Amino acid sequence: MNIIDINDDNLRTFYSKISQNIIKIRKSRKISQLDLATSIGHTSATFFGKAELLAENKHFNLEHLYKIAVALNVDIKDFFEDIETTN
Repeated sequence: MNIIDINDDNLRTFYSKISQNIIKIRKSRKISQLDLATSIGHTSATFFGKAELLAENKHFNLEHLYKIAVALNVDIKDFFEDIETTN
């Protein structure tokens, strides 16, 4: 087995990809942070907003991702796709 070296920058990039995809899908469906947050069991959008922006080192866990995928009616793998950038 290979020894892996994953640093904080690698993790932040990984979490950022997930967050950006959630934002993209949520906005394309015209769903607010509050509506999506409450649909997955949160009482406010505070955590959800911080997780989308990676503020205060917050990020979505596997349970969040599963619930968000169900709420948005998407395959969970959609959160891990590369982000298309336009220049």
